[in-house]
Amino acid sequence: MTRVDFYILPDNYPQSPLVYASRLIEKVYRLGHGIYVHLENEQDTQYLDEQLWQFAPESFVPHEIVGQQQSDAPVLLGFGNEPQHHGNVMINLSGNIPNFFSRFERVAEIVPGNKEMRTKSRENFRFYKERGYPLHTHNIKTP
Repeated sequence: MTRVDFYILPDNYPQSPLVYASRLIEKVYRLGHGIYVHLENEQDTQYLDEQLWQFAPESFVPHEIVGQQQSDAPVLLGFGNEPQHHGNVMINLSGNIPNFFSRFERVAEIVPGNKEMRTKSRENFRFYKERGYPLHTHNIKTP
């Protein structure tokens, strides 16, 4: 059964949730996992693509956007449809739960500090809980 982790950003978190996602992606990649990052739209996908190239000068996270080219990159970024192949971890940044989430061993949900997104994250938490998925929460400190 898919394990779901909620990463709760504080209200005063100074950066975009996509910036925090870059740190999480790097950490999960360094642990040897393949990752699919599910985003809301093309604009967020392009932003995260750029962010992964520049967020930390000493790091390198090989990644591709789904559909740009055939790739064996360990990190795939996409939105909309399910990727044809993916790793064992999905980081969901779309706000909505994609219908293919249970194909992954682990799902990470990043909970931003703003009220509207927290409400949506609570709905997602309830969805997973009502279906019996193992849930874990991580309160992230301000950097």
